[in-house]
Amino acid sequence: LVVLALYLSDKNIVKARLALAKGKNLHDKRETLKRREADKEARAAIKRYV
Repeated sequence: LVVLALYLSDKNIVKARLALAKGKNLHDKRETLKRREADKEARAAIKRYV
């Protein structure tokens, strides 16, 4: 469960909007890490040469 938003009602009761989330599988995690590392290297290269 993931909390999307918290609300305070008129009677000072806290309400939460929840969502059900599922985690990434191993393939998706690897792809995300590769993309993040490539972006990091690109930013470092730009920083060095600019």
